[in-house]
Amino acid sequence: MVVAVALAGCGAGVAASSTGRAPAPGASPYDLYTHCGIREANVDNRWYVADTPLSDGSGNPPAGWGNPDQAGTITFLSPTRFEFSDSVGHHVTFSVRPGATGPLHICS
Repeated sequence: MVVAVALAGCGAGVAASSTGRAPAPGASPYDLYTHCGIREANVDNRWYVADTPLSDGSGNPPAGWGNPDQAGTITFLSPTRFEFSDSVGHHVTFSVRPGATGPLHICS
């Protein structure tokens, strides 16, 4: 089971382990950090970027998303890609950022 805090472009990521490896395929509970929009995520010290970033145009999550986070699940589609989904019907895919050591963007 993966337990991690995600980051969507704001601050520093916190992960449950320091393995640096993608978890095995399967759905795991996950809180996606959405405060600065849906842009990137950190899972087990690996940074991922949303295939299609989402925001309200002002750096916030779109209407219908929680703020500062959205509870849901992640399902790894491959060792380098996962999908976030939730009970509201949101689906966002993320791809690994090779060699990344921090977020792409830090917001306030």
